[in-house]
Amino acid sequence: MRRLLGALLVLALLLAALAVPGPASAAERARRTASVSVTGNGFGHGHGLSQWGAYSAAKNGLGHRKILKFYYPGLQRDTLGGKVSVLISADTTSDVVVRDRSGLRVKSLGNGRTISLTKGKATWWRITAAKRGARSKIAFTTKGRETWRTLRTVPGQAQFSAGRKPITLRTPSGDRSYRGILRSAKPAVSTSERDTVNVVSLEDYLKGVVPREVPALWPQQAVRAQAVAARTYAAFERRQPLASHYEICDTTQCQVYGGYTDEHPASNKAIAKTRKQILTSQGQPAFTQFSASNGGYTSAGAVDYLPARKDPYDEAYRGWTATITAAQVAAALPQVGTLADLEVLERDGNGAFGGRVVRIRVSGSDGSSVLTGDAFRSFFGLRSTMFRVD
Repeated sequence: MRRLLGALLVLALLLAALAVPGPASAAERARRTASVSVTGNGFGHGHGLSQWGAYSAAKNGLGHRKILKFYYPGLQRDTLGGKVSVLISADTTSDVVVRDRSGLRVKSLGNGRTISLTKGKATWWRITAAKRGARSKIAFTTKGRETWRTLRTVPGQAQFSAGRKPITLRTPSGDRSYRGILRSAKPAVSTSERDTVNVVSLEDYLKGVVPREVPALWPQQAVRAQAVAARTYAAFERRQPLASHYEICDTTQCQVYGGYTDEHPASNKAIAKTRKQILTSQGQPAFTQFSASNGGYTSAGAVDYLPARKDPYDEAYRGWTATITAAQVAAALPQVGTLADLEVLERDGNGAFGGRVVRIRVSGSDGSSVLTGDAFRSFFGLRSTMFRVD
């Protein structure tokens, strides 16, 4: 019996030594995949105007109208003015605090009365809500004193203005100057909270947008194309306000807007040279989306004047690389477990790598998840959806 057991043990050891490993389990594959690399083109969604494409086109002699015609085919030209109300996102407080200056006035929106604020009487002026937001308290502080002294309380909301002169607004992230009106605005819901809203002419609004979107010293025709696109985009957004007390925001969710502080003479010139010019579709401002670079091929948008087409001008942001780590996947998609693989399921067929990613599967130790290309890009901070998995 002992001999038999010994023989069986020797046989088992020999078989173990000669065994060929089988396919790794999902968990084992995941442990071997700490990260996945991707390579891509472009920066942004790729709809409409490519800012770097406009730059190259202008360098090659195209005027702003031809640039716009290429990126927004089939649109008509028109003119439009008026004002726009912009939420100032940096002012996260419920008051509006501005620096004293000549010509400063405060107006009650409850009775329409305007009060001139004497320069030198205060260092800072403030509007706060009073009596559950139904009234506004106007107060000031003087140099060397931190306490606020009430000047008066007025009915309704209130706002500061100084004619055509800019007003310096104090925010938790620093001081910034704006043209037009700075309003202490009350949301429609019953609350004592207030938002700071800049009410400004469309032309002055653009002065704080265009140099934030493209370098002001780029070729003038490229900056003019950006001015028309940005003016049209703002006019389009204005027709469908974001809230009852403001129309658009000052972040990338709308257009980046920095007010008077970010103005530049070169971009102001481009705005003046295209004064009130917009693009229209069926008589209304068009949805003129734009992005930094389309990677050589524009992406089809939600309307027919945002088609997918090869771009002979945009040569920027080619061959960028990024790494998707297991830690990033675990944070963004905990349900899939530890990263094992990425698999592109569908592309749009336009441009490099077979086009932009439409759907992609993320596989892990605990399962998989299918995402849109846009969602995947957002989760992992990629420059665009035109990429390949390396």
